[in-house]
Amino acid sequence: MRNAFATGIVFATIASGFTMSGQAPGPRSPLNAEEFDQLFQQVKNWGRWGADDQLGSVNLITAAKRKQALSLAKTGQTVSLVHNPLTDKADDNASPFEHTMNRGFTTDTYRVTYHGYAHSHIDALCHILYQKQTYNGYSTADINTEKGCTKLGIDRLKNGIVTRGILIDIPRLRNVSYLDPGTPVFTEDLEAWEKKARIKISPGDAIFLRTGRWARRAALGPWAVARNAAGYHASIAPWLKERGVSFIGSDVAQDVVPSLVEGIGLPIHTLAITALGIDILDNQDLEAVGDLAAKLNRWEFMVTIAPVPVTGGTGFPVNALAIF
Repeated sequence: MRNAFATGIVFATIASGFTMSGQAPGPRSPLNAEEFDQLFQQVKNWGRWGADDQLGSVNLITAAKRKQALSLAKTGQTVSLVHNPLTDKADDNASPFEHTMNRGFTTDTYRVTYHGYAHSHIDALCHILYQKQTYNGYSTADINTEKGCTKLGIDRLKNGIVTRGILIDIPRLRNVSYLDPGTPVFTEDLEAWEKKARIKISPGDAIFLRTGRWARRAALGPWAVARNAAGYHASIAPWLKERGVSFIGSDVAQDVVPSLVEGIGLPIHTLAITALGIDILDNQDLEAVGDLAAKLNRWEFMVTIAPVPVTGGTGFPVNALAIF
């Protein structure tokens, strides 16, 4: 029986988002910091793969899973999931990528602050903290230093990731071009998409939520996504654990904003990274992969993710590739 955190509904109306039946859903647990803590304790994977584990849900990507992913590369078509921030000069690109050619034009220098809403990047498991601890219960005082994270850094993914990727295209599910900012995505939306796409998310998968951010931006212009964005509601956390998801990605930053959890700013970031040990891929550009997937009527693909293994890094800009 699915936990009440994933399904509990009370009879009140929220401002944004509708269920697939067209009815306005009531507020879902967690509603506040106390309920959030209960959910965090319920779903956390601490100790699941040993007291010294630093991989988290990457442990679910087995050799068999990689072979399954390789079998999905049938046509050889590749699509980059990266968004080029050099093309954007607006409020939602507050940390532009700096590229300078050096003297003689034979070398160049890059400078980037990649966390935030501008750059396609991956978050390492030492990036998000909860109650002064990281994933697997490590004390932040012990592992966070001026030279980087002594545990859970991006360097633990040095060998790269090859797994099955799945696009979850909620705008296409609802027959719209994009979701309005502030629209929450609930468990029933994810399961409705599975039914429509005739797939089932399984252990080791990397899932990518398309909200249509870049389509909306192209149509209406930029907006302050840090203050108002479509995304996952915190109540999906038990479903993520039940399905054994290894990575989550989105064209924004996963969390619905405002979060709908009083006192908690980024509940999905905290539940995924710190509780479940799931690395996050923020600000992916899912327009091209969505178009190709729709053309092929194939919503699963091989995905490769290979961040530069900076020792102790909290993440890295990344160019994930979907291979059909």
